[in-house]
Amino acid sequence: MIADVVNLVIGLGLFVSPWALGFAAESPTNWNAWLSGILIAALAVTALAIFAEWQEWLALAAGVWVALSPWVVHFSANQTTTTLHVVAGVVVAAVAALRLWYLHQSHPRVTA
Repeated sequence: MIADVVNLVIGLGLFVSPWALGFAAESPTNWNAWLSGILIAALAVTALAIFAEWQEWLALAAGVWVALSPWVVHFSANQTTTTLHVVAGVVVAAVAALRLWYLHQSHPRVTA
């Protein structure tokens, strides 16, 4: 549950970052932040309501996208937005990867 709240905060942070950091006029950059933020926040809210493995896979993909997007969308020259996207993407991807790893670990069963 804490991981989902973290992702929700990151998603909302990405969504408001164009206004908070002053890059709302930069079209590809702000649209990337808005759409990625909405997606991450929506996945987090869905995971808070009911957990499913597919949500973690989508969160992992969204995190990787956000981390790589400064170079794919060509706004890596802006250090502030690049750092924001890389850190947010890595955290989202790492949280999702950790949850997927934990989900697929086999736990020893005690037999009586």
